[in-house]
Amino acid sequence: MRTTYMAKPGEVERKWYVIDATDIALGRLSTVVASILRGKNKPTFTPNVDTGDNVIVINAEKIKLTGKKATDKLYHHHSNHPGGLKTRSAGEIREKTPDRLIEMSVKGMLPKNTLGHNQFLKLHVYAGGEHKHQAQNPEVLDITDII
Repeated sequence: MRTTYMAKPGEVERKWYVIDATDIALGRLSTVVASILRGKNKPTFTPNVDTGDNVIVINAEKIKLTGKKATDKLYHHHSNHPGGLKTRSAGEIREKTPDRLIEMSVKGMLPKNTLGHNQFLKLHVYAGGEHKHQAQNPEVLDITDII
């Protein structure tokens, strides 16, 4: 009788990856990052256990928005007060806080529960080319081969 392997939270080994977002489309980058955060790239993937790795995204300010997304893609936020709807385009967000643009895109691709929240905490996005996680010895991951 065969049994399916189910990962346990204590026996998961986590790696650190660095991804350079220069001239990569936002959606293509986000799908790869979300897959790594969930652990779907590992043979030990278990849907109800956080088996994913830590991901560092650098150069978020150089992300590519294809077509007219910079002006036409809108993000809405409401303060729950009358007249409190605020709308910003993807281009405005990329200029002011480019790390938030990638974070919002990846967060939408993760599960909407406690497991998804814990997976999202392993994402570290930086606008420039420097990051503060050198002590973890992250591997450079070239995702142009994957996408």
